[in-house]
Amino acid sequence: MEAGPVLWVLSQSLELESVRRGRAKPMSGVMKRMGMIFRAKANKALDRAEDPRETLDYSYQKQLELLQKVRRGVADVATSRKRLELQLNQLQQQSSKLEDQGRKALALGREDLAREALSRRAALQQQVTDLETQHATLQGEEEKLTLAAQRLQAKVDAFRTKKETIKATYTAAQAQTRIGEAFSGISEEMGDVGLAIQRAEDKTAQLQARAGAIDELLASGALDDPSGMHKDDIQAELDRLSGGTDVELELQRMKAELAGGTAGGQQAIEGGASEPQQQPQSQQQPQDTPRFDKQ
Repeated sequence: MEAGPVLWVLSQSLELESVRRGRAKPMSGVMKRMGMIFRAKANKALDRAEDPRETLDYSYQKQLELLQKVRRGVADVATSRKRLELQLNQLQQQSSKLEDQGRKALALGREDLAREALSRRAALQQQVTDLETQHATLQGEEEKLTLAAQRLQAKVDAFRTKKETIKATYTAAQAQTRIGEAFSGISEEMGDVGLAIQRAEDKTAQLQARAGAIDELLASGALDDPSGMHKDDIQAELDRLSGGTDVELELQRMKAELAGGTAGGQQAIEGGASEPQQQPQSQQQPQDTPRFDKQ
């Protein structure tokens, strides 16, 4: 038995013993191990499914959204500042109007009306002071937000440049890896093609070996050929010798015929030159026929 199963059995025995003694809860160790295995598998699956380019694009999109929020904040602060400026203008106009009214009332001898106008102007002046303080605060916040938006815009632009560089580098490395795997034959697609070629070569070699073995067995006579087309070595040698003998005999006969024909023609030419021509048989004298006397 291997050491792994033995250690596992011992650990389970110790866990059961600790459960009996009340030191641990039942199945707590098993659940922890299952949770750890599940998290490890999930992490590996996520890492395999994660594409760095998509992650970078998502991060860039989130930064753009944050920059948009900062810009909206700057716009809101600027709007509030502008509203305070409008209110300040209105209060200052009212304060100037009250001052003119008090001056006119005092010129007419209405000191009471002048005092009332100056009292209202003092109240408005207090509001103007409060609004000016708020305006200064909002203006400072606006400047801070504007500076932050500019810095964030610079960071977003730098991140975009870096993102595109990383994406291009990753794409080039991925393409180079795929090309290298294709050349080496370790990629999935080329691996299937290589396995198919290897199987075809193995089957071809097996068929060639089987055909050679069958030819050897037929040639040795260990296997019979029902069609009679295949012959063993002895029969093939005998047929070859017999065929060779027939060819030699036919060649000798043809030589003899050629030799006989040449000799007869030469003798005929020589005889015609030395002897007179014989008359045709019809022109020759008839031979004496035997006579039989009548008795």
